[in-house]
Amino acid sequence: MISKPFELQNHLDKKIFLLYGENNGQKEEVINKFFKQRHLNSVYNYSEKEVFLNLENFYNQINSQSFFEDKKLIIINYVSEKFKEEILNLLNKNLEDLTIILITGILEKKSKIRNLFEKEKNLIIVPFYKDNDKTLADIARIFFNEREVSVSQETINIISQKASGDRKNLKNELEKIENFLGSKKKLNTEDALKLTNLSENYSIKDLVNNCLAKNQKGTLKIINENVFVLEDCISITRSILIAANRLLKLLQKKKEIPNLEQLLVSYKPPIFWKERPILKEQINNWSEESIKKLIYKTDHIELMIKKNNSIGLNIILDFLIEQSSKANS
Repeated sequence: MISKPFELQNHLDKKIFLLYGENNGQKEEVINKFFKQRHLNSVYNYSEKEVFLNLENFYNQINSQSFFEDKKLIIINYVSEKFKEEILNLLNKNLEDLTIILITGILEKKSKIRNLFEKEKNLIIVPFYKDNDKTLADIARIFFNEREVSVSQETINIISQKASGDRKNLKNELEKIENFLGSKKKLNTEDALKLTNLSENYSIKDLVNNCLAKNQKGTLKIINENVFVLEDCISITRSILIAANRLLKLLQKKKEIPNLEQLLVSYKPPIFWKERPILKEQINNWSEESIKKLIYKTDHIELMIKKNNSIGLNIILDFLIEQSSKANS
């Protein structure tokens, strides 16, 4: 059954929901407004890959009921067509004290999982389309008005256009601006341009670092707590290649300087001290041969993504989870 985001309050008796589309910020708002507030501390996040890595544990989590829990909310990110069979299995289970939310990106009309949700009356599917510039500008204007910050319409337009149709991106930009402003009550256009042009994505950097450190738990946690989009695919592959090539150089130089602390101190360009602990883990978990294979595979995946961007997100996230396993060293 198809529902619009604002109609969800009429369907909260249903147990399985599929939220799809490009507007991750609106998905997040809907989940917080209609679901998380009703489940308090009983919220569990998975990625599809994580579910399939241990399917038995996933169903145990569904079937178990803690004495201290009233209702559970299970959120599964990056769902693909192969999850259809699990949805059919879940439909046959008693989900009286459980709500399941499946999250994915754009789904074509011929998608099997989309067709299943649209036709089945006990399933709810909600499309989330890009916000237009006016909607984003209105959100930004309310944000500044609430904080009594003086800002021109031109500056608001610049900020809203940087959001690329997603209010989650807008929220990130506004948080960045709020931190910059502090107690200031005026934002000029020049400062807005500087702030919104900062391109470093810390979640991607942390994701890649945890993968190369063979920290699969940390890798899964970052994937589950962040909503990556198709546009992030090339940024992720670029980040892997940059980090892997630096790691390769360190492994080659390690032959001359076996002491890791000395190795990291001597490296050019200089490595910031906060990065050194995780780099030591990476050095200990990779060999020259294995990191060269990783670089080759990442190059291949990047080419695949460029040819067909719609398949990129699941491929690259699955790849990161696979590479973060110590069994893959």
